[in-house]
Amino acid sequence: MAWALKLPLSDEVIESGLVQDFDASLSGIGQELGAGAYSMSDVLALPIFKQEESNLPPDSENKILPFQYVLCAATSPAIKLHDETLTYLNQGQSYEIRMLDNRKMGELPELTGKMVKSIIRVVFHDRRLQYTEHQQLEGWRWNRPGDRILDLDIPMSVGMIDPRANPTQLNTVEYLWDLSKRTSVFIQVHCISTEFTMRKHGGEKGVPFRVQIDTFKENENGEYTEHLHSASCQIKVFKPKGADRKQKTDREKMEKRTPQEKEKYQPSYDTTILTECSPWPEVSYVSNSPAPSFTSSHASFTVAEGNGSPTHQPEPVAAQIPDLPCNILRSECPSSQNLLPTATPQEAQQWLLRNRFSSFCRLFNNFSGTDLLKLTREDVIQICGPADGIRLFNAVKGRVVRPRLTIYVCQESQQTREQQKHENGDAAGGTFFVYHAIYLEELTAAELTEKIAQLFSISPQQISQIYKQGPTGIHVLVCDEMLLNFQDESCFILDTMKAETNDSYHIILK
Repeated sequence: MAWALKLPLSDEVIESGLVQDFDASLSGIGQELGAGAYSMSDVLALPIFKQEESNLPPDSENKILPFQYVLCAATSPAIKLHDETLTYLNQGQSYEIRMLDNRKMGELPELTGKMVKSIIRVVFHDRRLQYTEHQQLEGWRWNRPGDRILDLDIPMSVGMIDPRANPTQLNTVEYLWDLSKRTSVFIQVHCISTEFTMRKHGGEKGVPFRVQIDTFKENENGEYTEHLHSASCQIKVFKPKGADRKQKTDREKMEKRTPQEKEKYQPSYDTTILTECSPWPEVSYVSNSPAPSFTSSHASFTVAEGNGSPTHQPEPVAAQIPDLPCNILRSECPSSQNLLPTATPQEAQQWLLRNRFSSFCRLFNNFSGTDLLKLTREDVIQICGPADGIRLFNAVKGRVVRPRLTIYVCQESQQTREQQKHENGDAAGGTFFVYHAIYLEELTAAELTEKIAQLFSISPQQISQIYKQGPTGIHVLVCDEMLLNFQDESCFILDTMKAETNDSYHIILK
């Protein structure tokens, strides 16, 4: 029984000991957190609150990147903390991107005094659209023939060297810049976010894009393929002035929120700093293959605004095309480039490349010669844009440019013989004289000399001078200015006269 009474006693002792230990552990708490010693700033300075101020990991807070790109457009105030910033842009408006060199002393010394190449792209933010980017861009090209998604505003840009835009890459531009000089590039985005939404019933949200910049340095072979840095930011593109209205709407919504709710959102900044990212995986375009010089269908285009597609220079890919088989031409290869209706799709592709239409090869991938010849002028212009559409239509139809001046000539000896035969009654009454056509493009005396030499099958050096018989039989020297005043389709009789000094001849146009 005595043993049974010891158990409760033992529990009381243990319980009493625990209470004393707990009281001891709480001693001093009231003094440490007393009213005189308590400070909210000390609490906010704790590491747990410091980490909430930035979404960067602790080890990268003080990391200074060698390059920094700043888009001069305000970020949206309706973005929650720890989310990526979002910037609204107006369609077709020029926005500045400042290219900053943040290298420390002695960092990347091989770049001192060197150029670097940067490639700017406008790509999809959503992963789903990234997988179908090619189909999306081809659809946009079909609906907006001759337009580009991304352009450089060259007149406003500073420090940009050798800007280029590949006609097959509608969303990409590239340029060189000197790290030691101030560089600001102005870009224009011509597509809007709602053009790529799945359902278009009005009022739908547009898809976000990304502006990404990849910078490369020169390798041993002089090609800009060694990656240095990449950064990007998220944007949405609206119709003109739509970005300003959206920014105002977001700001008014934030003003209506309570202070507690506002703390969950990041403030709006005047500029957008592009954050570091992985380089764009399209390695094939990073190669240093020559690209056409930059042209534009808008403010910086060489053609009138809204009047066609970019001005294409001769494309390097066409220079690598082997000689075409003559069976796809209407005549021999050296003198004709016209497409036959019997041309296969493969031969039609070769014809497009040979005639500098490589940017449309993918578009006409399954077109045979007959398919291309059936296209009307309006069809081709709608597909390719006014400038390239007219050029392609004329090339397909085999239209020849009319010469500036056409004259007809006949040798005097032949006409004299025919007249004598007619007078002697040796020829029939239907005798006619044969004239040869001479087509002039440059309207110069040298060109006329060369064409007459070809007619006589002699060297141009054998023709000393060309004269035109004037009033009272005088001989007037034919010069460039006289040719400009020749009447089109004039007829002349050619007479030859031996030169006095050498073995050459004078030609007289009667």
